[in-house]
Amino acid sequence: MTNVTMNEEFFQGHFPGNPVMPGVLIVEALAQGCEVLLDNDRSALKLSQIKKARFREMVKPGDQLTIKVKRKLKDEFIFKTEAYIQDKLVCSAELSFS
Repeated sequence: MTNVTMNEEFFQGHFPGNPVMPGVLIVEALAQGCEVLLDNDRSALKLSQIKKARFREMVKPGDQLTIKVKRKLKDEFIFKTEAYIQDKLVCSAELSFS
């Protein structure tokens, strides 16, 4: 769980008068959630593919972002990821590491 505050530097220019967390940073948070599940001996693995990324809601200052990560059964390096604000899905993506 991550608290999104107005103190974040990216809010200063994205967008003035209507601060929104950039989608690339939401995907980065999803990727970091996946890395927690990867074993330490696989630290050389890096994010290689983003598929089926969907942004459904804006993430704004004051929101609490919850990241959910599930490893796909067929391949241990592909993850189904989701980001929520409360129970509302705001972003989902399938992330691959190699």
